[in-house]
Amino acid sequence: MDEETIFLTLEEKVEKAIEHTANEFAGVNTGKANPGMVEGISVEAYGSQMSLKEMAAITTPDARTIAIQPWDKSVIKAIEKAILTSNIGITPAIMGDVIRLPLPELTGERRQSLVKVVSKQAEDGRVAIRNSRRDAMDAIKKLQKDGDISEDDLKRCEKDIQNTTDESIKKINDLLAAKEKDLTTV
Repeated sequence: MDEETIFLTLEEKVEKAIEHTANEFAGVNTGKANPGMVEGISVEAYGSQMSLKEMAAITTPDARTIAIQPWDKSVIKAIEKAILTSNIGITPAIMGDVIRLPLPELTGERRQSLVKVVSKQAEDGRVAIRNSRRDAMDAIKKLQKDGDISEDDLKRCEKDIQNTTDESIKKINDLLAAKEKDLTTV
């Protein structure tokens, strides 16, 4: 493995960690309707598991409602069952060929527990980034030990790896701050 590959791998891993954390945040109910809250729900239909976004159009007709319109009307009951078992805390209402999810008003206590949930998700993202940093540092030190790079290059690489790590953790912290603001704003 050469220096360039190590940095490409590091950048790819931290981008995935940031993206994963952002997707996790999207699934948290802030009291405002967001298709991301239900897109990943797994529905058993046609003899297999499919995500909700593969089976239906998901829209937000207003700020407090998510509307799900399945492309095949025969899966409405399967979708309703999947939503009920997903523990997102929303009771679906079937109206003709559309499933409506009215979002309940969030209580102060519920908002605080959701802040803890997103804080944990952010920490998981930061841990993934730090693990990527450790892997990159180990790989660079191995290159130096094998005589492929000089001591000066090692120091420069370690500094670059740390800068990439710091920038990535800052991105996650910014995402967390925005999500916490969303959750605590009534």
